[in-house]
Amino acid sequence: MPTVGTFPTSRQDIAGISIADLAAQFSTPTFVYDAAVIVERIEDLKAFDLVRYAQKACSNIAILDLARRQSVVVDAVSAGEIHRALAAGYQGGTNADGVHEIVYTADIFDADALDLVIEHDIHVNCGSPDMIDQLGARKSGAEITLRLNPGFGHGHSQKTNTGGQQSKHGIWYEQIEECKQRAAKHGITITGLHMHIGSGTDLEHLAQVCGAMEKAVREVGNTINTISAGGGLPVPYNAEQSYVNLDEYFSLWDSSRKNLESELGHPIKLEIEPGRYLAAESGNLVTEIRAVKEMGDNTFYLVDAGFNNLARPIMYGSYHPISVVTADGSDREDVDVVVGGPLCESGDIFTQEEGGFVSKRSLPQAKVGEFLVLECAGAYGSVMGSNYNSKPLAAEVMIAEGKAHLIRERQSYQDLMRGERLLD
Repeated sequence: MPTVGTFPTSRQDIAGISIADLAAQFSTPTFVYDAAVIVERIEDLKAFDLVRYAQKACSNIAILDLARRQSVVVDAVSAGEIHRALAAGYQGGTNADGVHEIVYTADIFDADALDLVIEHDIHVNCGSPDMIDQLGARKSGAEITLRLNPGFGHGHSQKTNTGGQQSKHGIWYEQIEECKQRAAKHGITITGLHMHIGSGTDLEHLAQVCGAMEKAVREVGNTINTISAGGGLPVPYNAEQSYVNLDEYFSLWDSSRKNLESELGHPIKLEIEPGRYLAAESGNLVTEIRAVKEMGDNTFYLVDAGFNNLARPIMYGSYHPISVVTADGSDREDVDVVVGGPLCESGDIFTQEEGGFVSKRSLPQAKVGEFLVLECAGAYGSVMGSNYNSKPLAAEVMIAEGKAHLIRERQSYQDLMRGERLLD
């Protein structure tokens, strides 16, 4: 695995297939995933006993099936994600290796989710004390994991920080004893602890998390047989960003695991829960340039994808690498441009910083009808898509073993209005 990302601003193919050919076959905007990148990132994490994919990052059932075939299990945060996991071939209960293939992780049960958990015997990672009582009322004697909020967090944006007292996520670390009492009332056994403090975890914060995990396991006691490192592994979106040192990352967690095994006197499984790390770099949003316009000192490339397709820039000010696909394959002089979409919103800009400040990007000179690729768009891309401005959801394509496979049809205009009714 490289230590940093490399991001050329001009390209012609994705995984060896011409981008122009992909656009001609599937139209634009379209998400294109390189299956080989997902498999490579899974391999990066094989030191852990179990890799559990946080499917909220990219939940197409073809992606889930690919992960399952690589012995990756799955996390579901909603009833819909449970249905996706089942459709992709995952099973409820425990498999022949004693592993929960699906774990439901959330801060609440809605009615559908609780029904599915009971029906399919799905293990629950409880993010609120009330969930223990709600599960116990339907299924006494269950085993559960607690998702803990250790009192601190971390994230590339305040909106992605999942720890600390301003976060709604997890069970406050001072409520462990209360949770033990609630569990005992229903004959429920706490067999796992999970901790996730947010995205972009670095090793300094990780050491804090490991220490908090050890302390929490001691408080719960020797019923614990699994600890989860959570997710948040960083991927580079620009040349200044880098990957975390995975050897050091694993070593910190493994050291904590061994300390606990020595104290508890039995083996403990060490899980990791990547989402973005598996999906982000595999994904590319292919879009067509539909206008090149001058606005005072700014040159705009306006494309047919908007924040209805990729919301991260407008939500978080996130940076995505961008490349231009020139029709003749030529190298062209770079110019400073602003890249925006078609939506009736001034905020529909892909080159912006947190707070909505528009920035410029140095990209090759381009013409109307040429293509532009928003890269590292596999995580929190299609899954956060919307129908704003009555735009259909984009198609999704996976490239595997040199072939492009349509894994989600472009939404039709009939689909847009499905379920709507005129007054009688």
